[in-house]
Amino acid sequence: MSDLTDLWIYLSAGPLLWLTATVLAYAIGDAAFRAAGRSPWVNPVLVAVALLSATLWSTGTPYQTYFGGAQFVHFLLGPATVALALPLWANRGLLRSAALPMVAALLVGSLVAMLSAVAVGWAFGLRGAVLLSLVPKSATSPVALGVSEVIGGLPTLTAALVILTGIIGAVVVTPLYNALGITDWRARGFATGVAAHGIGTARAFQVHETAGAFAGIGMGLNALLTALLAPLIARWLF
Repeated sequence: MSDLTDLWIYLSAGPLLWLTATVLAYAIGDAAFRAAGRSPWVNPVLVAVALLSATLWSTGTPYQTYFGGAQFVHFLLGPATVALALPLWANRGLLRSAALPMVAALLVGSLVAMLSAVAVGWAFGLRGAVLLSLVPKSATSPVALGVSEVIGGLPTLTAALVILTGIIGAVVVTPLYNALGITDWRARGFATGVAAHGIGTARAFQVHETAGAFAGIGMGLNALLTALLAPLIARWLF
């Protein structure tokens, strides 16, 4: 038993173990998602988060140790965000034809995402840095973390809120749009990207290519607008 304990201590201290665990957890989540007929309730990110959380809790592994390996995946968020320029360019014709309603939807959606989170947090008694951490929760992770740090929030808390927002969005958007009778893939995708950033965008691509493209556009534009408006909202709050 002592040999196994020593082996675990040695392996858990290295970044390769947790990088492998992250990739494996997502692979299991994706397999479960496919086995469930691509049901939005079996979201691969949600499954992966649950598996990793259970693993860290059961092994007593600190988050800092885990992130030592997962940071390689985290690093790829930057290039992935820059790559959002591709759907913007590929759909530039559609963007020009729907520029005005998209700008209006972006402005309303971005403001509602930030202000509603602050209002709910305030109602529950949150103040200071914790409340500020809620402001950028609908932006994609690299932007949200940077904005949270600039406005005086807690980037680690913001990261958790960003993931939670994306997972909830990815799970509920398809049933919600169907219930509301929204059939325009452009509108469905754009709203998903604005509200649920990368995780929602991934879900949109699974449903329809056009929805995925417009989700990517919505995510990119909302990240830009959040970076511009969040400091103003933070200054207004404090």
